[in-house]
Amino acid sequence: QEDVDIPSRRVLITGATGLLGRAVFKEFNENNWNAVGCGYRRAQPRFEQINLLDSVAVHDIIHDFQPHVIVHCAAERRPDVVESQPDAASQLNVAASGNLAKEAAGVGAFLIYISTDYVFDGTSPPYKETDVPNPLNLYGKTKLDGEKAVLENNEGAAVLRIPVLYGEVERLEESAVTVMFDKVQFSNKSANMDHWQQRFPTNVKDVATVCRQLAEKRMQDPSVKGTFHWSGNEQMTKYEMACAIADAFNLPSSHLRPITDCPVVGALRPRNAQLDCSRLEMLGIGQRTPFRAGIKESLWPFLVDKRWRQTVFH
Repeated sequence: QEDVDIPSRRVLITGATGLLGRAVFKEFNENNWNAVGCGYRRAQPRFEQINLLDSVAVHDIIHDFQPHVIVHCAAERRPDVVESQPDAASQLNVAASGNLAKEAAGVGAFLIYISTDYVFDGTSPPYKETDVPNPLNLYGKTKLDGEKAVLENNEGAAVLRIPVLYGEVERLEESAVTVMFDKVQFSNKSANMDHWQQRFPTNVKDVATVCRQLAEKRMQDPSVKGTFHWSGNEQMTKYEMACAIADAFNLPSSHLRPITDCPVVGALRPRNAQLDCSRLEMLGIGQRTPFRAGIKESLWPFLVDKRWRQTVFH
């Protein structure tokens, strides 16, 4: 029986430079795991620079580090980019994921593959892990194909499906939630906001906690594998999120205009792909940050006029 004592528990995080990956790295690092993050464009000096399409490099880092757990956060996650660059997206979301799963199996590592609520068509929520996927766009399809590639190459792996994310961003564009902040702040011109698609904004800190709890549960119980769902539980359209953001910072919201028609441009989106999270909840796994508290923390550094708004926080 291998002793998994501190800090001998090793975790490798792909996409560690991204919004979710940074949170996952931090969560494991602060909870007595020996964490190594890898990234590509933004990796150095903090993280290992690895091109996940380079199977030799992937093999080498996994065999050198011998992780107990791998959390695979790296992906092309922008639906409109996937539509315009399908081959590159498929290489990263499908081929690289299958290869990573195979390498993880080779060293006996538990792989957590991060997937998406967009594997569902959004017509009959909430969705359990056993419900049949039917992605509407190529992004959802590549992530579903990635799930299959992972589980075919590594039957002990886990798939974790999550919805739209927000959290501590380096730039507002890093999240589809935080990117709305400037439209909220600059109230001198009216802004159209989608009020059709039902979303469940989820804090990356919460997903990171779920990944760590899942990893720790697995180290005690090898039957922890397969597909899982995690999500925030506040249902909001982008318009409602924007109003909540305005409210959190004591900003006006009268310039925000709800658009209730189905969007016609870009990749198709599911109307409501709400995830049923009871499988993880029954394992005693999960945490949820209330949206207003989480969004305030995430966006405070980007507030343009901080001076007279200090009162909001005291």
